[in-house]
Amino acid sequence: MGTQSKNLPSQVVLISGLSGSGKSVALRALEDSGYFAMDNLPLSFLVFVLQELVMRGEKRIALTLDVRGGDALTRLPEALEKLRQNGLDVRLLYLETSDQDLVRRFSETRRPHPLAQHQHSIAECIALERHLLAGVADLARRFDTSHITPNTLRAWVRDFVELDPAGLTLFFQSFGFKHGIPLNADFVFDVRCIPNPFYDPHLRPLTGQDPAIIEFLEQQPQVERMTHDIQTFVTQWLPDFVRDNRSALTVAIGCTGGQHRSVYFAETLARHFLPLQSTRVIHRELG
Repeated sequence: MGTQSKNLPSQVVLISGLSGSGKSVALRALEDSGYFAMDNLPLSFLVFVLQELVMRGEKRIALTLDVRGGDALTRLPEALEKLRQNGLDVRLLYLETSDQDLVRRFSETRRPHPLAQHQHSIAECIALERHLLAGVADLARRFDTSHITPNTLRAWVRDFVELDPAGLTLFFQSFGFKHGIPLNADFVFDVRCIPNPFYDPHLRPLTGQDPAIIEFLEQQPQVERMTHDIQTFVTQWLPDFVRDNRSALTVAIGCTGGQHRSVYFAETLARHFLPLQSTRVIHRELG
């Protein structure tokens, strides 16, 4: 590909992750946004196929890589380095989901797991797939697709491809503990000790983005202390993650349902860090 460097596409998005986690939804979202899309490309063909697509004039390309690639996935770091040396903006996205959600999705669709020929149960297949893809997950920007709608995933993917690849992006993600901790969280803070607007019937239908909820929470003395402590922690450790060449850091803020307190804290923290760092907000339970 060296002779074609000046003609390489500006961006290639590689989508990997667990079977049933939403890779097809993510790929279609990029295809609808103008990317040339190809499903389940064997890694051994990756460089050759990209070369052919470049010669054909494709500028934005999205490909999925999954466990059916076999042992070749162990060579993914080498392939990524080669592609980036040729001037590509290569982004690796890894989708994962809780075991409970995966079992439910396979039961609803009645489709066999790709590894079903090697294991006797869906649970065993999921465990094996997690093990086989662990090295891929470590290289990627991870999204936990548990409890989210396809529309939310499409929005996350479109946001992902618009991020600046040169530097770390700080994600603040709100969630509800009753739905489980996000699998992609680097740090988790629990704000359930803060008074809950849920118990006020007038505030219950609102979210942490609404003025009435913001006013309620900012009247609580614990809120300022909690905000200050989280800001201090992230501020102190952020430079270490930047020096480690991390592309993303996810700070998850959890309350009971993921509707009021965690949303408020995620929004407040993001506003604080936005002038200092590339920052994004994700509200898992709000869709």
